[in-house]
Amino acid sequence: MSTASKHPLENILESRIAIIDGAMGTTIRTYGLKEVDIRGERFKDSKKDLLNNGDLFSLTQPKMIGDIHRRFLEAGADIIETNTFGATSISQSEFFVDDPREHGGRKDPEFYQKIIEDKFLGNLASEINEQSARQCREWADRVANETGRQRFVAGAIGPLTVSLSNSPDADDSGFRVVTFDQVKTAYAQQVRALIAGGSDLLLVETIFDSLNAKAALVAIREVFEQDGLTANNNELPVMISAAVGRGGETMISAQTVEAFWNAVEHAKPLSVGLNCSLGPDLMYPFLEELSEKANVAISAYPNAGLPNPLSPTGFDLEPEDMARYLGDFARGGLINIAGGCCGNTPEHIAAIATALEGQHPRKLSKFEVAA
Repeated sequence: MSTASKHPLENILESRIAIIDGAMGTTIRTYGLKEVDIRGERFKDSKKDLLNNGDLFSLTQPKMIGDIHRRFLEAGADIIETNTFGATSISQSEFFVDDPREHGGRKDPEFYQKIIEDKFLGNLASEINEQSARQCREWADRVANETGRQRFVAGAIGPLTVSLSNSPDADDSGFRVVTFDQVKTAYAQQVRALIAGGSDLLLVETIFDSLNAKAALVAIREVFEQDGLTANNNELPVMISAAVGRGGETMISAQTVEAFWNAVEHAKPLSVGLNCSLGPDLMYPFLEELSEKANVAISAYPNAGLPNPLSPTGFDLEPEDMARYLGDFARGGLINIAGGCCGNTPEHIAAIATALEGQHPRKLSKFEVAA
């Protein structure tokens, strides 16, 4: 979603490859925190385990989250993501609401309407998003002032724990657990809080269900219009990034890379790209196809290879491996934004940033007529 005046990041993308940060979840695990650490005093009486609810650390362990942002920035990241991958009322309900399936019921639109209307979940989601954005903003500005290089905060908008494209009921292919409007409402709440916290960009990422992403993009557009950001020329640029399988398809909606781009092109994003899912070696041909089709900047931040429980990070590839592969992307003229997803620590990002220094970004000038 473009703005009338050029965003400062656009100027960077035309002159060099921008670096986005690595995996918050992977890096959090290196701090060795336990259940008691994420609960703190505030959530000490929660009935469900919370340790896998990494977004909650922004509230209970803000110093650690700030330290992670600092490390990624000092590693060379131009863009750092808010710790909000699952910070919607829908995703947070997994940690705070009893699953009706455990009592003979099922999750359905009636169940999720109650989730959308739940004040505790709504307020919690808004607080996580706003506070995480403020934490990012503080460190982005601090490091920018120290280094004289502008840094950007990307409000991270994840894919949700539900699907609009597929039915979980093999006997009822038309059934959906949630409605488009419910998903849109949850995303709109997240978007408003990310903007209030000071985000520079909105990043709809790790898209495995294109219809979920559509709901996020509609929510963003409606927030811009309803809150007067369009009239005041204060729209935030939007970045879009999909997760694909071995055949290059979005994992649930099963769109090819080209079909996915056709489905989101109308949003006029600042960038489109691929992240998570595949290691960088398997991602290359699909990134190449996207680079050929899309008329905007291209981003790539793949997992550090395939999962490996014996590895310290849980993934195979070391920093020097990721640096080599992302260097191949750059030499192929495929990318404008590069970084890492699952398994990528600040050390991985530092290696990638070093490898890409001086590398030419993918040319955008050839698309000026089409754009």
